[in-house]
Amino acid sequence: MLDDESDKKLDRVSIFLTIEEAKQLQSYLNKLLASPETQHAHLSSNDYQKEITICLYDNKNFINLHPRAIKLIKEDK
Repeated sequence: MLDDESDKKLDRVSIFLTIEEAKQLQSYLNKLLASPETQHAHLSSNDYQKEITICLYDNKNFINLHPRAIKLIKEDK
């Protein structure tokens, strides 16, 4: 997990979602699982001030991610 603003790795995160946001997240996850080549989705608050980016990767395709994400994935294994 990466904090995009500080560019720091996160080990523990609490996410508070409204029911509507949780449904939207579930929908995005279902779409990613149905079409893994999509690779990521963005869940934004109504005012676009907060965002969760969810990425789907495996050992074959993670090299297509941002270099910082690749570094985090390699170091976390």
